[in-house]
Amino acid sequence: MSGLFDVLVICAVVALLVVRQFSAQRVGDERRWWLLPVVLTLVALKNDGVLDPRHEAMSGAMLGAGLLVGLVTGAGWGWTARLWQEPDASVWSRGTKATFFVWAAGMGLRVSLAAVTLALGIHQGTGALLVSLAAMLLARSGVLVLRARELREQYGVAVGVAAGVMPPTPSQSMGKGRA
Repeated sequence: MSGLFDVLVICAVVALLVVRQFSAQRVGDERRWWLLPVVLTLVALKNDGVLDPRHEAMSGAMLGAGLLVGLVTGAGWGWTARLWQEPDASVWSRGTKATFFVWAAGMGLRVSLAAVTLALGIHQGTGALLVSLAAMLLARSGVLVLRARELREQYGVAVGVAAGVMPPTPSQSMGKGRA
């Protein structure tokens, strides 16, 4: 039953990724941006299929390569997304054509890694794919949160405004830094 559950989780995550890529999503400064990757990692690690006990070194190397592909794909996804700020200081993102190509290349690399793993006779199961997806989501979310903070600071809107903390008024900040 856990194999079916893993397949359903992977399908749900891929559907979530596709929806997130092509629709506008609010980028928050919330602290929960890492929660989904952690949950995926925990689901992956509860199974014994992350590493092949007969080929531990090679399956570890392939898992590391999958993590690297996930991190690079997620970072590329985050850096190629278009960000904009609304009048209420909220920051939104949407994938671009470049985002699609980064995402497609990452998926292609992940499928290639799976093919190499099978050709070498290594059996990793779905856990390795879930860990790679978790790394991709973690990198994407982290990059988007960092870019959103930079955008708010660049346009003079303090990060706290989105959280309801008002910046000082111009009269309160006048005269600062003058001797």
